[in-house]
Amino acid sequence: MQFVKSGEQVKELFKQLYGNVTLSQVSRYNRLIKWFNKSFGGNGCYVCSSSGRVELIGNHTDHNGGRVMGCTVNLDILAGFMPTDDGTVVIKSKGYKDISFTLDDIDEKEVNSSGIAKGVLKAFQLRGYSVGGFKVCMTSTVAGGAGISSSAAYELLIGQIVNNLYNDGKVSPEELAQIGQYAENVYFNKPCGLLDQSVIALGGIVKLDFKDGLVSQRINSDMSRYNLVLVDTGGSHANLTEHYAAIPAEMKAVANYMGADRLIEKDSAEFFARYDEIVKNVGLRPALRAKHFYEENARVDEAGRCLEKGEWTSFIELINQSGQSSLTQLQNCSYPGGDTLIPDAIALARKLNPDGAVRVHGGGFAGTILNIVDRRHSREFVGEMQKVYGKNKVFLLKVRSVGTKVL
Repeated sequence: MQFVKSGEQVKELFKQLYGNVTLSQVSRYNRLIKWFNKSFGGNGCYVCSSSGRVELIGNHTDHNGGRVMGCTVNLDILAGFMPTDDGTVVIKSKGYKDISFTLDDIDEKEVNSSGIAKGVLKAFQLRGYSVGGFKVCMTSTVAGGAGISSSAAYELLIGQIVNNLYNDGKVSPEELAQIGQYAENVYFNKPCGLLDQSVIALGGIVKLDFKDGLVSQRINSDMSRYNLVLVDTGGSHANLTEHYAAIPAEMKAVANYMGADRLIEKDSAEFFARYDEIVKNVGLRPALRAKHFYEENARVDEAGRCLEKGEWTSFIELINQSGQSSLTQLQNCSYPGGDTLIPDAIALARKLNPDGAVRVHGGGFAGTILNIVDRRHSREFVGEMQKVYGKNKVFLLKVRSVGTKVL
């Protein structure tokens, strides 16, 4: 690793990370380095940036071997770090209690940020890579509750630090994603898939195919004419585990009825030919959710093609179709018990942004909606949504072109 010295290098990096160079970002980096020097001594540090992510299209398809398209965004966890020579790990994070442990402690699981860091180190060990201690100061703009995967950003940040300090940066983004998933599954007790970690590790706009493990494809497209706007509609994710779990379970019930473990193992033509039979024997909601799966996979492929060709009208229509399918077929938009937070937000967004796109974002039921808004109208749209949901619940984002990166 080398420190970045050239002003032109810094300018180019900031464009990749944030879309432009601003005084506030430069000041943020300067404050971080000063904080690190004050905390640990020395005259500088390495810097790593790990971003949040947005799921553009492909709602609840990955767990049945389907396809998803996501992108990294211009909010990140920023960390200053250096190695330690005694196997000690010290993590300081703005607004949180300091974390400190040694490599001898990494087998001790904890369901917290310390546990995730230990899990990342353990995953490196299990894969035969080198590990060591490090000291880090970090600050984050990856807003919690916005559905942009702050936990995965943190996992990839720790992974990239260990990768660069002790493994010469040779661990691939795909493997770093798997390391992050291990930490979250085994040490944090959250049975997540690979979607969040993969998008953040790879960076840019990425299409992921989970049919045979993980196959990624970078989508070369300039989305600068649009902003992504996430709106936190409110509502708690507590007590929703069974509702999330029912979606893959019901899709797999349809797959099992057709003689497979996952829907991807059966051709869509067979499913549609047997649709009425499946409704009768498995149930209407499982059949509709499976229908969403097959149609959503096709939309992901077409959306990727439209992005690369710059066919914006068709791309917007595909995102809206995805949102409508999630609402009516996947049925993960209405909050259990009758609240209509997400449907109400979608209806308002369509009224305010008739030429753009809107869909539920992520798991659904409660949480966020994704809006794709022409940048010429973005500020007005954000302002109107903030009047309803509050200034801290509406997030104006841009696509970031790189994944987790040591600068």
